[in-house]
Amino acid sequence: MRHEVQVKLIKQLETHLDAHTNVDAGGLMRNPTSVYIDPELAEREWNEFFVRHPQVVGLSGDLAGPGSFLTINDLGVPILATRDSERRFRAFVNSCRHRGTLVETRERGDDASSFSCPFHNWTYGLDGALLGLPKADHYGDVDTACMGLVELPAVERHGILWVQPDPAGTIDVDALLGGELSDELGSWNFDSLRHIGDDAYDTACNWKLAMDTFGETYHFPVLHSKTLALTFHGNVQCYDTFGRNHRMILCRRAIDEMLSLPENEWRITTAGLPVYWIFPNVQLMPSDFGCFLVRAYPTPGQPNQHVSRISFYIWPGVEVGSAEEDALRGIGQAFASIIRDEDYVVAASQQRAANDGSLEHVVFGRNEPALHHYHSTYRAALGMPPLPLVADNDAF
Repeated sequence: MRHEVQVKLIKQLETHLDAHTNVDAGGLMRNPTSVYIDPELAEREWNEFFVRHPQVVGLSGDLAGPGSFLTINDLGVPILATRDSERRFRAFVNSCRHRGTLVETRERGDDASSFSCPFHNWTYGLDGALLGLPKADHYGDVDTACMGLVELPAVERHGILWVQPDPAGTIDVDALLGGELSDELGSWNFDSLRHIGDDAYDTACNWKLAMDTFGETYHFPVLHSKTLALTFHGNVQCYDTFGRNHRMILCRRAIDEMLSLPENEWRITTAGLPVYWIFPNVQLMPSDFGCFLVRAYPTPGQPNQHVSRISFYIWPGVEVGSAEEDALRGIGQAFASIIRDEDYVVAASQQRAANDGSLEHVVFGRNEPALHHYHSTYRAALGMPPLPLVADNDAF
């Protein structure tokens, strides 16, 4: 992020702190709880936002060098992502062209030279090409050039890995992000991050409720009174939209001392925590020591269930296996446990209210503009009518 933008955002946080104000969405918004339980809507979301939409599957550090790979099983189509011998990011349908067996069953690795099907040992290169098959003279005449793994569109940009689960689909990162957000993400040098761990939470709540938990800091003094509230000011943030995407800046308590420094020493990761929402299901959070990547995936056929995957990365300069790396890994796990044990516990509680129909709608406050934007965005993408703003006294 350019330093002049950092200073501008920090001054906005300072203004809110001094005036005891927050960003204002201009009104309240009623959101029907049916969007968290409707099976027809869930199927439309699955098809439009996941099966046929480009997906962020990780950061460049997940595929650190030739021979590294990832498998992804959250999108209907099993996916094998690789870094080939020329360091190119590739993605394939993770199914053998012989009988469809998964070619690679491990979640990740960094030392593959090829991939062999466990059923009949058909073997594929890092570039997906079929290298050979046992007893080829017995099997029949096979044109290996035409029998490689089915390749999927894959793009690596700004240190972020995108895959299109539909082999016939396309990826246009410029269209997905827009110019301004694309430039800003590029300035972070995410491609230098090193992956150090993952976690996954299978939670009894709709995937949108998981995304909602990242949409405001109003809850920090209550839900996170013994955790995040100790290091963050609650109910204070900056907020900007970039088409379907947005950026929030959460306000760290460290801003109080940092403001006494000259402006050329101000740093946004000292004053706050940037939170980028990349449509439809990604939260990307860079910090002083690294980055968190959170992705929420619906459970097909179960609107009230989802899986969140959280990946942890650190900036260069930390020695592999060092005490510093262990400490940073501990920070990542502690942050993720707050999501699991506090945010998602509440989200599951919200889901129960939606399931039993006790509430026809919930209300997004004036100080929760990210929730306004997020729900308006996905509704527009599905051709649903917008949710209008309502006056404070008319919302209940």
